[in-house]
Amino acid sequence: MSEETIVFTITEEDLQEHKRLDSFLAKRFPDLSRSLIKKLFQDDHIQADVKLELKKMPPALTEIRFKMPVANPVDIQPQDIPLEVLFEDEHLIIINKAAGMVVHPAAGNLDGTLVNAILHHCPDLKGIGNEKRPGIVHRLDKGTSGVMVIAKTQKCHEGLVELFSTHDIDRLYEAIALGARIAPSKTLESQIGRSPHNRLKMSTKVKQGKRALTHMKVLSFFDHFSHVELRLETGRTHQIRVHLSELMNSPILNDPLYGRKNDEKKFFNSTMKSLLKDYEHPFLHAKFLGFIHPITKERLEFETKPPEIFQQILESLNDDHR
Repeated sequence: MSEETIVFTITEEDLQEHKRLDSFLAKRFPDLSRSLIKKLFQDDHIQADVKLELKKMPPALTEIRFKMPVANPVDIQPQDIPLEVLFEDEHLIIINKAAGMVVHPAAGNLDGTLVNAILHHCPDLKGIGNEKRPGIVHRLDKGTSGVMVIAKTQKCHEGLVELFSTHDIDRLYEAIALGARIAPSKTLESQIGRSPHNRLKMSTKVKQGKRALTHMKVLSFFDHFSHVELRLETGRTHQIRVHLSELMNSPILNDPLYGRKNDEKKFFNSTMKSLLKDYEHPFLHAKFLGFIHPITKERLEFETKPPEIFQQILESLNDDHR
């Protein structure tokens, strides 16, 4: 990030309209949230020749020097990749991410990502949030399908980040997991951190990690698998995949990292063998997202069905179970 210094002077009219400096700045710079203004003030980005306080206005004729952060240009190129848009306004966009789509560019996936697609759909998105992940507030693993929200303005981005950090967003997932004798419902709680044995994996078996909480219930039992619904309270990397694998001993079907492919293959019927022969993604779908719009304060709720192959596997398992 670079900086642009904006200089302005407090007038008598400003003093009549505002009692606090933070409210004055929030109105003058509507794209900045109060929390960001507070952080910029604490980091000495807001200066004057007199002592400043956010809770009161400085005297008239005070010259304010505001060092405004400006996002550096990013080299991520927009790409015309189809997106399933569920909702869009001037502040945010809700999409149904396809399984197999990487969220943001990284080593091994430098293009063809959701960010490349979003930058084509929303050309003004660069600089919103992290310059390498513009607009991205949360992520779904490459193989996970389902509902995602992307911010289109800095103020909305900060509001969404706050909702996720305070767990004020409702998130429901569904998965097909190995095992038919699991508890009908259970709260899964642990620490999750980087596995000491495999840097690609996360694990509950760590000395230090972040608290992770998942509420699980079974929607349907089959002969050797279960269709489960999961509600997240926290959003740690690979949280659901790790919790089902390590705490329930019931990994997600077709999970290349946490699954038990040799065990699950024993229970495949002919339909499953055909469908899964060339399919490489775990059967995990983010089916529901609900939250209060950070700007309009409207309650938003979105629900999507899992991919067709997910539904075909469920139908096949159901047929076998009858």
